[in-house]
Amino acid sequence: MQNKILLAITGASGSIYARLLIEKILGLTSQVEEFSVVMTENAKTVWETELGDRSFEKYAVKYYSTQDFSAPFASGSGQYNIMIIAPCSMGTLGRIASGVSSDLITRSADVILKERRKLICMVRDTPYNLIHIRNMETVTLAGGIICPATPSFYSKPKTIDEVAATVADRALDLAGLDIKAFRWGSSL
Repeated sequence: MQNKILLAITGASGSIYARLLIEKILGLTSQVEEFSVVMTENAKTVWETELGDRSFEKYAVKYYSTQDFSAPFASGSGQYNIMIIAPCSMGTLGRIASGVSSDLITRSADVILKERRKLICMVRDTPYNLIHIRNMETVTLAGGIICPATPSFYSKPKTIDEVAATVADRALDLAGLDIKAFRWGSSL
């Protein structure tokens, strides 16, 4: 099956997750028809702070401005079927939960939910306050999937990339993509 995937990157900490998702999705050419990225200005700043560069510019993906409402995924007719927000700031989650479509990320999430397609929000904050929890509940009840950026250690990861990959792989699994990843009861 060919998928149209949108990766939205917000200004929460966790640029490593976004980098790994870009790299992994680019490697799934037989499963991905279109792959687009929307990145906030804060996300660019956080990426530079955490990863020490602007390496997001090197990937051969189509980037859209957060104000480009002519993007294909701003409408259900664009038929994007997967949206992953990684990392997903609590502000973005709150706007999605409230139905506030003030930029391309929140508009696209609204479209994905109304079309009953896959929205995966990789929230990356801790601890959660009651507002965060209620917003996660609202998005879940609307059909979204909350995927906290909580790594697993079953695979005995040895590097920070391997630790972060446990979360990126989980998001790709939730999206329904066929990936090579650690499976409980087996080895890679």
